[in-house]
Amino acid sequence: MEVTITSKIQIYPTTEQIESFTQTMLQVRKALNCVSKYIFENNCLNQRKINEDTYYHLREAYGLKSQMAQSVMKTAIAKYKTNKSNGHNFSLVNFKNLEYDLVWNRDYSLIDGVFSINSLSGRLKIPFETKGMEKFFDGSYSFGTAKLVYKFNKYFLHIPMTKDYQGTTLFEVNKIVGIDLGINFLATTYDSDGETSFFKGRHIKSKRGHYKILRKQLQKLGTKSAKRKIKSIGSRENRYVNDVNHAITKALVDKYGSNTLFVLEDLSGVRNATEKVHINNRYTSVSWAFYQFRQLLEYKAMMNGSIVIAVDPRYTSQQCPKCGHIEKANRDKKKHIFKCKNCSYQSNDDRIGAMNLWRKGIEYIETNSKEEAVE
Repeated sequence: MEVTITSKIQIYPTTEQIESFTQTMLQVRKALNCVSKYIFENNCLNQRKINEDTYYHLREAYGLKSQMAQSVMKTAIAKYKTNKSNGHNFSLVNFKNLEYDLVWNRDYSLIDGVFSINSLSGRLKIPFETKGMEKFFDGSYSFGTAKLVYKFNKYFLHIPMTKDYQGTTLFEVNKIVGIDLGINFLATTYDSDGETSFFKGRHIKSKRGHYKILRKQLQKLGTKSAKRKIKSIGSRENRYVNDVNHAITKALVDKYGSNTLFVLEDLSGVRNATEKVHINNRYTSVSWAFYQFRQLLEYKAMMNGSIVIAVDPRYTSQQCPKCGHIEKANRDKKKHIFKCKNCSYQSNDDRIGAMNLWRKGIEYIETNSKEEAVE
C-alpha cells in the first residue's frame, strides 16, 4: 500500500538567490490573483478556456515561463475546486502568501546532493537541511509536486513523498494495544502485557480554553485587527493540536514497534454527540482532532509494519472487562472511576475503555484471521 507524507525541508539560498526567489514568488502571486479574478468574474473552471484567455497575458504581464503559467492556472483552479468540495460559497479567492508550486523533474530536481529549482532568472542550485531527513533521500520515495514556501523568514520545500509499504497480516501480529481517546487523558493505552499508559491532557484542555476565551473577546471587538488576530490564533491552535497528535502517535509507534495491532474507537460521529457532552466541555470535546490522530497513527503504524483498526465504540466505557456486565451506572464520569455493579471490579474509567478496546482487538483477530486463512 502506498503512503504519502508531506516533508517540510528547509533550504538555504544565498542573498542573491533569495532576491531571485522573492521576485519569482511576487510575480507568481500576482499571476495567481489575476487568474483568480478571471475565474470569479467568469464563473469558469474550465482549464482549456482559462488557458486560452489568460496564458499569453500571464507570460507578457508577469514574465512567467511557459510551465510557470500552466502551474499558476492549475493552482488557482484547484483552490476554487477545493473550496467548492468543502461546501464554501463561490467567492473571490485572494492569494496572499508567497508560495510557488514546483513539478518534480521539471521545476525542481536533485543534482549532486542539492536542489535545482526553477526561477525567473534560471535554475538555482540550493543546499538543504539533511539532518533527520536521510530516509526520504535513500531512493525508496518518489517525489510529487512541491510547494516553495517563505515562512518565519525562512524558505522551505513542502514535498509530498510517496513510498510503497507491504501490509502486515493479522498472522504477524504479536501485540495488541487498546487506545482510549479523551480529554483529561488524550490517550490511555492497555497492552498485551497488562501495562497501562496515560497521556495527560488537562494542560492542553486549559490552553485551548484560553484560546477560546481570547477568541470570544476579539469577536466582541469586531475590528479588522481583531479579525486578523482571530485568524492567527486559529492557525496557532491548529499547529498546536497537530504537534500534540504527532508527538503522541510517534511515541506509541516507537514504544510498540512492528507487528502491533492498535485498536481505536471509531469516533467519526463525535461532532454529532454534543448533546451528551457537558456544555463547558463541548468545544474541547467536539473540536479536538480525533480523526487526525487516527490518520497520523495509521500511516506511522504502516511505515513501521503495524496495523490500526477502528471499532464500534458502544459500551466500551460501560462494560466490565472482567465479568462482561454492561451498565451505565458502572461509570462515574465526574470522579473518572469505573466500578462494576456486578463483580465490584474498580479502575480508572479511561483505563477500562482501553482494556475493552484491547479485548475487541483479540476478537477482531480471532474473526478475521480465519477469513484470511480461507482466502
